[in-house]
Amino acid sequence: MTNYIYPDNLKSAPMLFLWRLQDLVKIGIGAIISVVALAETGFTIPLVITIAYAFLAIRFDDTSILDFLRYAINYFFIEQQEYRWQMRKGEE
Repeated sequence: MTNYIYPDNLKSAPMLFLWRLQDLVKIGIGAIISVVALAETGFTIPLVITIAYAFLAIRFDDTSILDFLRYAINYFFIEQQEYRWQMRKGEE
């Protein structure tokens, strides 16, 4: 008899440890570029950006700090907020 172990949600993104695989690819490419930049020029900013991205992309309960920052920037700066004020009848 063979036992199969499936994740709770089969449509969820594939994950490895605390990151989605897509994020791990970005972190890996950033790490390679960072190491080359550090070895060739002594330039540490790509390494700092890669480490910051890796920290912000850690996922708990299918959300990350990076997602929250994207939503907040989109809400406050990108999407137009529209407010309509009306007088109710009898409040004049």
